[in-house]
Parts: sequence; C-alpha cells; structure tokens
Amino acid sequence: MNPVCIIGGGGTGIAAAYDLALNGIPVLLVERGEFTSGTTGRHHGQLHSGARYAVGDREIARECMEETLILRRIASEAIEFNGGYFVALNSEDEAYGEAFIPACEEAGIPTKRLSGDEVREVEPALSKEITMAVEVPDGSIDAYRLPMSFLASALELGVEARRYTRVEEIRSEGDELTVVLKDLTDGTVSDRRVSAAINAGGPWAGKIAALAGCALSITPAPGTMIACKGRMVDRVISRLRPPGNGDILVPHRKQTIIGTTEWTTDDPESLLPRREDFEFLMTEGEKMLSGYAEATQVAAWAAARPLAGDGFSSSDESRGLSRDFEARHHEPEGVPGFFSCIGGKATVLRAMGAVATDAVLEYLGETRVKSSADYPLRSWRDAFRKELAR
Repeated sequence: MNPVCIIGGGGTGIAAAYDLALNGIPVLLVERGEFTSGTTGRHHGQLHSGARYAVGDREIARECMEETLILRRIASEAIEFNGGYFVALNSEDEAYGEAFIPACEEAGIPTKRLSGDEVREVEPALSKEITMAVEVPDGSIDAYRLPMSFLASALELGVEARRYTRVEEIRSEGDELTVVLKDLTDGTVSDRRVSAAINAGGPWAGKIAALAGCALSITPAPGTMIACKGRMVDRVISRLRPPGNGDILVPHRKQTIIGTTEWTTDDPESLLPRREDFEFLMTEGEKMLSGYAEATQVAAWAAARPLAGDGFSSSDESRGLSRDFEARHHEPEGVPGFFSCIGGKATVLRAMGAVATDAVLEYLGETRVKSSADYPLRSWRDAFRKELAR
C-alpha cells in the first residue's frame, strides 16, 4: 500500500499520523517548517475541561471533558492537571453562573461553587473584587511536549516524517493521488504516489486545498498572548462570562500567561502581536489577579485560529462559532481520497486525529483495530532519539 500523506506537522496532523500507524497504515507526514511551528506551538496552553463552551455547545464541551481525561491518562508528562476557577467580578458574571453550572453538569463536567473568600484561600493573589467562583477540572498543556509525544510514538511505529518539505501540488488521476514535494533545504522536487491525503494545515488549510483544485473556506483569526514573570496562580483562572477577549490566565512553570484577543486576517504568515492589545490584556488580567498589570512581561506572541468560513465582521461573531471539528472528504469536488481537517481545539487534537483516521480507513476499506485512547504515549524526548526528517 502506498502511504497516506498528511500535510501539516501540527497537533492534528501528528495525532492522525500516530493513529493511522497504530492501525497498520503507512504514513508520510510532511511539514514545511519545524514540527509544531504553526498554531500548535503558539496557543496559551489551556487544557479545556469544556466548561468554557458548556453554555453554547454541550457536545464540544462533553468532548473536551472526555479528551482531558484521556490525555491525563496517556500523556501525563505533558499535562498539568491543576484545575481551574471561573471567577465572577460583578452581578452580571454571577447571573451567568446560574446558566453555567447546570450546563457544565449536563456536559458531564464536575463543578463546585465557592465564595470569593473561599477561592482566595486557595489562590491568595486573586482580586478582592471576586465575589464567587466555580471550580472546574481545567489544566495546562505543554504546547510542544504534547504533540511531540504523539510524534515520538508515531516514529516508533515507522511513520516517515519530513520537516522543511513543502507540498507544491496535489494531482488526482481517477482514484490515485500524487503529491509533489519540494525539499526546502536543497530545492529538490519529487513526486510521491499516495493512497490518500489529509490536509491538516490549520489556518493554511484553504491554501493547501487549493493545490488540489478544491475550495475550503478558512479565515485565519489571530490573537495576542502575553507571558509574565512569576507563577502568580497555580490554577487556570477564567472569567465567568461568555467567551471573550482577555479572559483566561494560565500558569506555566514560572510564568503566567494571559490570552487572548481576536481579529481576522487574509494571511496567517509572519503574525505579530498587536501593540494595542498589550494594555488591554494587562488591564483585564489585573481585574482577576491582583498585581498582574505590574508584572514583568517576558514574551508576547500571536497565533491564528483556523475558523471555518469567512466574512466575519467582528470577534464577537467569530467567537460564537462552534469549536467542533470534522474531516471533510473532497470527493464531491472530484478529488477522492483527499480530506481536510476543519475546526477543533488543542485539547481535542487526539480526537481530531481519530476522526481523520476513521474517514481514511473507511475510504481505504480498512477496519480500525486499535484506539489511540488506549495506549500511553512515548516521552516527547524519544522524538529526538529518532531521525525526525531526512
């Protein structure tokens, strides 16, 4: 069997490569830069319990909760299962809590209501303006180590992984696909016949689909994040309100990260954080965490979410979209065996890879024999004991 080509070496592509290999399918994984160098390596690292989405989308909330527990079991080295609090600063936030708590319960997300004094006993640095909080099982993801654990496991199963390799063209001839690859280190171009191809390009997915003559509407939606010196809290702190800008604080090692903002762009390349976001984010952080506005900023960056669709006029409009995901088959456009991964979150990378795997297995007439949820991943360090790319 010719390999399945996965285009994009971020979380989704790497998880799909592992899952396919786990089920005995040969895989060629290509990434035009370094693995995880796109959106995957630039999120703020929250392990979502699903609580953030529970009011608006019970299904994705339930899926996040399930994936949180799976990742805790198979990739504990890359996860800090430290818990989180959604905090209320005023009566409007408290009113939202009345819908939030039962929505979480319906999605299978455990909660516990605390007073402002009770939550400050656990996290003393939290603002004295906080009137109540809801405890949820959130956590922190190491944005690099988690996908690299999947990659280490994929390499162990014989996946061919190539960095600095760009797909130039995707040709369809009947039921056969050919990908044209350019090695960016030496400029050589080669053709590879493949059994199927998965477009896991995130915000670049629309451009990759166009290489096969397919239409895929993706709007890159960048957001600014800032890391400040000092682990000012041990839990993930979120604002108890509908998802918005500057409403999440995530502890990572000896830093505290605030995210994020949102705008839309036509091009996800060379993204920089917007200077106008800095004051806004620090001010919003101060509302939840006393002293945050004066903390020393050590890093700032931007990452582009791959929103399905286009024509969004505001961040409120785009934030209202479901974070659900799918593997779309482009067979109706005349390219059988070509699939595009759409939607999702970092927390559900394994599930996204599984959905893509199931779609390809069905297309190839193969049967799933193993689930990626059942096997502990190799250490991310093991990826460096294998040859990642030629």
